[in-house]
Amino acid sequence: MSEYVQYLHGMHVVRDGSRQAPPMVFIHGSGASGTTWVPVVPALAEHHDVVRVDLPGMGHSGAGTSYDVPTQATRVADLIDSLGVGPVTVVGHSSGGYVATSLAEQRPELVKAIALISTGPSPGALRPQPARLRALTRPPLGRLVWALRSDNLIRRGIRVTCVRPVDIPNALVAEVRGLPYQTFVTVLRHNGEYIAERSVPDRLSKLDVPVLVGFGAADPRWDPASAHEYDLLPNGRVEMLPGIGHVPMLEAPETTSKLLLDFTAPGR
Repeated sequence: MSEYVQYLHGMHVVRDGSRQAPPMVFIHGSGASGTTWVPVVPALAEHHDVVRVDLPGMGHSGAGTSYDVPTQATRVADLIDSLGVGPVTVVGHSSGGYVATSLAEQRPELVKAIALISTGPSPGALRPQPARLRALTRPPLGRLVWALRSDNLIRRGIRVTCVRPVDIPNALVAEVRGLPYQTFVTVLRHNGEYIAERSVPDRLSKLDVPVLVGFGAADPRWDPASAHEYDLLPNGRVEMLPGIGHVPMLEAPETTSKLLLDFTAPGR
């Protein structure tokens, strides 16, 4: 497995695996970075050209001019065009699944298949959030907490969305620490607007693309039962992950890798 880092269209991109292998593009969730996918990269890079993206304003990418979902998807499309790797299997975690869906809406020729990991389908599926997370999204207290956040607080914030013990990469903690508060809350607002306008299952039902939905059966952020809103997709497959919370790639990397490899296996 080889790793190559570059910047394209102001976005930080990391590639692993063979350039001759089928490409997979990985998109992280709100406030995170491509580092969230690190635990699943070794297994996937044995079979795929693995491309991990830091969305605008997050990770090591430069600030965006807009953080609405369609604009972020356009930036990812430009990146895929520049890499010359399309069509791709695009994998989105949480709100990264909204960017993956918007990418397929805008540029269906670039998307071979979509895998959504812990992607809430509609606003009503959101569970009541822990006080620690609610406080972060409500200024002025949220801005103050964000300014004073320590590495330990960041780790606790990530772990509250998990139900299994997780090893959080130091690089991910550092990247979250560098995220401006206003960028974080703006991204969250635009994500909510995207699914309020139309649910993800409704958007995907208009597209002719295979869809995998992987959902932690103990997800504390989104109601696990809401995963079945995706059952209406004619080319969809819903997989519930027992004993797993909102971040399967950190909580159960082997299970997550196998799920994705099975989905992308030739002749599936």
